[in-house]
Amino acid sequence: MLRFLKIFLLVVIVLAALGSWYIFHKQPQRSGEMTLSNLKAPVKVRYDERGVPHIQAQHESDMYRALGYVHAQDRLFQMEMVRRLARGELAAILGPKLLNSDKLFRSLGIREHADNYAQNMDVNTPANKALEAYLDGINQYQNTHPAPIEFDILGIKKRPFTARDSVSVAGYMAYSFAAAFRTEPVLTFIRDQLGSEYLEVFDLDWHPTGVITPQLAAHDWQNLNQLAHLSQQAVSDSGLALFEGSNAWAVSGSRTANGKPLLAGDPHIGFAVPSVWYEAHLSYPGFELYGHHQALSATASLGHNLDFGWSLTMFQNDDIDLIAEKLNPDNANQVWYQGQWVELQSRSEQIEVKDADPVTLILRRSPHGPIINDALSDQTGKTPIAMWWAFLETENPILEGFYQLNRAETLEKARAASEKIHAPGLNIVWANAEGDIGWWAAAKLPLRPKGVNPNFILDGSSAESDKLGFVPFSANPQEENPDRGYIVSANYQPVPDSGIEVPGYYNLPARGIRLNQRLADSGVKWDTQNSQALQLDAGSGYAQRLLEHLLPVIQSNSDPEDQALLQLLADWNGDHQVNDIAPTIFNQLVYQLAYEAMQDEMGEDSFKTLLKTRVIDFALPRLAADVDSAWWDNRNTPDIEDRTTTVNLAWQASLEHLRVTLGVDSENWKWGTAHTLTHGHPLGQQKPLDKLFNVGQFAAPGGHETPNNLSHKLGPAPWQVVYGPSTRRLIDFAQPSKALGTNPVGQSGVVFDQHYYDQAESYIKGQYIKQHFSEVDVAANTQSTLRLVPSN
Repeated sequence: MLRFLKIFLLVVIVLAALGSWYIFHKQPQRSGEMTLSNLKAPVKVRYDERGVPHIQAQHESDMYRALGYVHAQDRLFQMEMVRRLARGELAAILGPKLLNSDKLFRSLGIREHADNYAQNMDVNTPANKALEAYLDGINQYQNTHPAPIEFDILGIKKRPFTARDSVSVAGYMAYSFAAAFRTEPVLTFIRDQLGSEYLEVFDLDWHPTGVITPQLAAHDWQNLNQLAHLSQQAVSDSGLALFEGSNAWAVSGSRTANGKPLLAGDPHIGFAVPSVWYEAHLSYPGFELYGHHQALSATASLGHNLDFGWSLTMFQNDDIDLIAEKLNPDNANQVWYQGQWVELQSRSEQIEVKDADPVTLILRRSPHGPIINDALSDQTGKTPIAMWWAFLETENPILEGFYQLNRAETLEKARAASEKIHAPGLNIVWANAEGDIGWWAAAKLPLRPKGVNPNFILDGSSAESDKLGFVPFSANPQEENPDRGYIVSANYQPVPDSGIEVPGYYNLPARGIRLNQRLADSGVKWDTQNSQALQLDAGSGYAQRLLEHLLPVIQSNSDPEDQALLQLLADWNGDHQVNDIAPTIFNQLVYQLAYEAMQDEMGEDSFKTLLKTRVIDFALPRLAADVDSAWWDNRNTPDIEDRTTTVNLAWQASLEHLRVTLGVDSENWKWGTAHTLTHGHPLGQQKPLDKLFNVGQFAAPGGHETPNNLSHKLGPAPWQVVYGPSTRRLIDFAQPSKALGTNPVGQSGVVFDQHYYDQAESYIKGQYIKQHFSEVDVAANTQSTLRLVPSN
């Protein structure tokens, strides 16, 4: 027995040693010396206490090559996953469950477009040379180091990263901004199947003063609803981040405590492990930037230095039209276009599927664009739905645009760089140390025929689906150094001075209104302290707007607890803090109101799709205010229900659900109990890997469309936060070397690394961390130094 125990102990020790050796050899190397081919001179990479690399090079190409190298050792698996998602190659490693996702992304045309774009790139431009050096750094790291643990688990074989991958990822970003896939089918369904009176609550008309101041067959609707569901599921099933919204503002020196502009930004993106942004401080003689990079992007999407800085929000402009094509009854390969029958183009692509035979997908294209419902399996009897997408139809030198934006110290240079961003639409909010602030809505805005409403699926056989050209950039919404002394961008409808209408799927104005109200207070001098409070504001006026019409018609029964809960809502100021009970009741009531009023008309599948759109946020307050709305009647009962009946049904159902889900004692209904954040890894969707790869869960303040936009899907309690501030940045240009920021999880995507989740707790607590920029601060906070030296 003793001998057996000794052998068993020895086996355990050996296995533990092998496990430790295996994990150790997967970790990033942040100290010592490594050789790197194609370097012109040595590069010094100093890592601070958060694992942020501070890269000092003597040549531009060396700087970008080093960035690619260190980015890869922290985020190689993220790079692999995001390129596979964008290019429709996930089923090859994740199996048949991702086949529909691959079909969708192939049908979008991103892969084909990226291949053509990369093939025609001028390799001699500075931006493309930077990308080439960056990708070379990634590939050199991949070729000389063990693969990440995830590669071993999934059986991923290493492949070189190319410019085609980088352009494909830009296409994925553009797709993730597009709300048309979810919104246009559901609005067209409501118009054509329910009637125009049901559209009144959605507020689809253009507001010229701003918000701060084709018939289809039944089976076609089923297919479009499936497509809308797939467009959302494609990203969530991969465990990757979806771009959702954002806040940004710039305040001129006349309104700040230090007399210099202040820039604030917090792009709202889906939470994941690792987080979307990779921070890096880059320099070579004549250039220095502290930037936030996306996977496979050489240039920073967010950045600042001592002279200037910028942030981004989603423009939300509608740059996708879904177009129902008219098929020739005598030839299923022809559609009616501009007065004649035109042949559909077609091509085939093969999708590799893990543990299954490859799948051949036939993809068709009309003169309007790719037929997107080819992503669905059976083509017979379907109306072809084409997609016109600005990303595919414009020159879109977005890589050049961001390369220039990384170097834009003047208004003129920032404006010129922004003009090169055609799709996705982005708001560039910019400031410099000289005192300028600016905002440009960067996008190629299509000119549609007069009277065409792109909220609906368009008729491909008529002129309404044609494009007449593009709006000149000078007519886009924009401002430079406004007299009021500040600029705010929060995804609401913008109104350009040119007077043009800019169709889009904009967010509620609630965040914008709240931010504007505070920034407009001339008695406040802004600094990084009160700006933190504004970024972390967990309140919203949306709740009061909705409750204003609901509370008077809710008839509380004789139960004293119900009356107390009703009074709690009446006294609530809209704040969403973790110990509050009112936001839990309110958010359950919001869902229940939508369900009781709309589910019977929409059906379960279309109702779920509606909940994933932004138009539902506009609809509910208007619905609550409209006593005569057609939505109040339940079609499934013989009676005619009115607003009072339906609202009270929603109220009682809300209380019943919370008691069943969270307990009968309402003291257990605290917001932080019902509203939580878990950062999910792509492999964390499978048990028990979730325990190893996921981070959290955390009680989360904030809520849907509050400035601290830790947002959940509209649905019943409990709620999982799905997106929110992907970073919070504050740059005071009186002290730009002392900028503040945060990362939701950590710099590293390598499990067991010390920087895998070292910022998660400070993030949820709303804490800010200094971003080291000056030589004195970088030297004082250097934890380790890696030297990259030429191989010859």
